[in-house]
Amino acid sequence: MDVTWHSLHEQACRPYRQAGRFAWHFARGKLGRDPVFRGILERGLLPERAHVLDLGCGQGLLASLLATIDEHVRHRRPWPEAWGRAPAHTRYTGVELMPRDVERAQRALASANPDAAFICGDIQKVALPDCDVVVILDVLHYFPHAGQVAVLQSIRQALSPRGRLLLRVGDAADRRRFRISQWVDRAAAWSRGHQVAPTFCRTLDDWRQLLQGLGFSLTSLPMSQGTPFANVLLVADLGRPAGDHA
Repeated sequence: MDVTWHSLHEQACRPYRQAGRFAWHFARGKLGRDPVFRGILERGLLPERAHVLDLGCGQGLLASLLATIDEHVRHRRPWPEAWGRAPAHTRYTGVELMPRDVERAQRALASANPDAAFICGDIQKVALPDCDVVVILDVLHYFPHAGQVAVLQSIRQALSPRGRLLLRVGDAADRRRFRISQWVDRAAAWSRGHQVAPTFCRTLDDWRQLLQGLGFSLTSLPMSQGTPFANVLLVADLGRPAGDHA
């Protein structure tokens, strides 16, 4: 498993060399240290042949990882039996507010994943395309609570009848680790040239109630391994019971 992940990590980072030193170093650090990317693969949370909509996609790390998985499968390289099935042959659309991040994504992935589509815009205003999976990691807390509800309603409408939302949030009830998360979040935004924005947070129970009220069945997975953060990945499904990750 570690050998496979190391190979995927190295290949997914490689395209960012042509987007500049910052883009390459950021890709290596984020993909290498953030447990969510490997965690999604280990648990088989992305199906094959899905249209994946990545909201707040940054410089498109998930798009690069998915393209790397396609190459891995195409060359019949071994995939760990303990992981879920490889999410091959996906279609990717990313939405990102920051033009500089979109430019890095497009420059890096022009050859590695030329079919990936990147939209520069506010996820509150962009018309979301029909999709099978929505991924939104560490983004929703930047919107006021009413805005969070509006975005989730738009996601609900864009998803297919058995669609899935992968939403990573911080649990405000875990006060000490949550404060660390907030501090690092602000430092990371500043380092990427973004304005440090106010945040509008919820406890894990509040997030659960909100998503269940919109018709999602819910599974929560700890997603802070190796970090001091209070992050949780919410697997929110339509048309299937909680815990059904097939």
